[in-house]
Amino acid sequence: MRISPFGAIVRTLTVSWCAICAIFAPALSAATKDTAHERHVVLLVWDGMRPDFVGQKTTPTLWQLAHEGVQFQNHHAVYPTSTEVNGAALATGTYPNRTSLLANREYRPRIDFLHAIDTGDASSIKKGDETSGGNYLALPTVAELVRAAGRQAVIAGSKSAALLADRHAEWTTALSEDKGLTVFAAAPTSSALSAQTQHMLGPFLTKAGISFADRNIYTTHVLTEILWRNGIPDFSLLWLSDPDLTQHETAPGSPASLAAIKSSDDNLARVLRALEKRHARATTDVIVVSDHGFSTIERAIDFASLLRQAGFDAVSSFDNEPKPGQIMVVGNGGTVLFYVIGHDPTVTAKLVDSLQRSDCAGVIFARDKFEGTFPLAAAQLTTADAPDLVIALRWTEKANQFGTAGSITTDAARGVGHGSHATLSRFDVHNICIANGPHFRREFLDIAPTSNADVAPTIVNLLGLDRPDKMDGRVLGEAFASESEAPKAAAHRLEATRQFSDRTWRQWLQISTYGGASYLDQGNGASEPIVNN
Repeated sequence: MRISPFGAIVRTLTVSWCAICAIFAPALSAATKDTAHERHVVLLVWDGMRPDFVGQKTTPTLWQLAHEGVQFQNHHAVYPTSTEVNGAALATGTYPNRTSLLANREYRPRIDFLHAIDTGDASSIKKGDETSGGNYLALPTVAELVRAAGRQAVIAGSKSAALLADRHAEWTTALSEDKGLTVFAAAPTSSALSAQTQHMLGPFLTKAGISFADRNIYTTHVLTEILWRNGIPDFSLLWLSDPDLTQHETAPGSPASLAAIKSSDDNLARVLRALEKRHARATTDVIVVSDHGFSTIERAIDFASLLRQAGFDAVSSFDNEPKPGQIMVVGNGGTVLFYVIGHDPTVTAKLVDSLQRSDCAGVIFARDKFEGTFPLAAAQLTTADAPDLVIALRWTEKANQFGTAGSITTDAARGVGHGSHATLSRFDVHNICIANGPHFRREFLDIAPTSNADVAPTIVNLLGLDRPDKMDGRVLGEAFASESEAPKAAAHRLEATRQFSDRTWRQWLQISTYGGASYLDQGNGASEPIVNN
């Protein structure tokens, strides 16, 4: 084994096997049950991975896994195409209107009436549960369903999105000094297990200057060397922060982002080797998915400042108690949320008018009915804390300096030339999903539309658990080894227009349907001047 920068992993162990078993037994005892009925599912999330970067040279392990198993060619992220939204969808099999989690950053006055919150932050999750009677996520997650059935689930992640998968467990988290990011999280981990992890693998990698790659390697070893020490649990989740974080700092297709993708592929290889070492590959279904795609920022806008210049009382945080008619602007990269305090219809109408005349809006979803918009329900965004307007910003096919297609307008959190996502661009919406294991077909290309919301019901089915009634996603049965005849996919287009005296606003959504499920393929819009002949 190569010794990584965080220190020797296995050969420096000084703890006896009996001591390890004594510490890990409460968390891992279910993994030693009768092997006659063993079924294991391992879900790996490569944060921000685009499907066009899967290849024999760029991702040899994933490429082989895909070609020997199932490739879901038409896989979708849930909109908004951001991490926490899709973390919740992957965990629960539902869309924002049922999970209650609508974006990475939201304004929820019950949690913080002055500032936007990060919805995946541990403190936001805790306060959200306290103020909602435990319903911060309104539906149970796969990990919670597995545990409720008396079986075992383990989770490790280098981003805080992993916390959403099992927020009621006892967690160990470590935050990076330089990034403020969760670089390790695993559940369940008592303080004793946390201490043992650091004794075996070295300290959590929180110091400034440590690479994303090393943090992901460490977290992978936590899963394979610590949480799998006594056997493979029924369900395992490994959430890797790359290539997302590297693509944000550079851009998709950059040399650094390609190296980050290769690092995630190496971690997948570590997971597969660990399964082989424990003779569990034949009983384990492995699913590799990303939370969303990625694009390059062509234009970055400070929307609060832009609206103030247009005469609105718009802010990105409040200094004092909000006043009716003020607008809280909450950026999420390629999607922006606008909260009109008091839901003043006159202010909201003027805001819609301004956005429809702009050169940056793509698709406008509105809480109330306004001409030329879609209702929040069109994207299943009708949460209790939903904003008055949700704007997916405009995108184009334009390639960046590395030849990677897909350029977007975003908020001002990152600069032009960097990577981001969260729009309805096809490059943000379409992400990877690959499955390989005893219950999946061999060498099968699934061309049906699928989404992150379909992953949880599929895992529940694979594990033989009872499916909750409220899951939105479908079981991906056409990809199973015992498949039956599949239904046919259909597609349609929605449009909304508004005619001004000097221009026409037009926005559209492309939607696919299959097996009773609907999928947002892409959407965009534009305000075009009327040319008089």
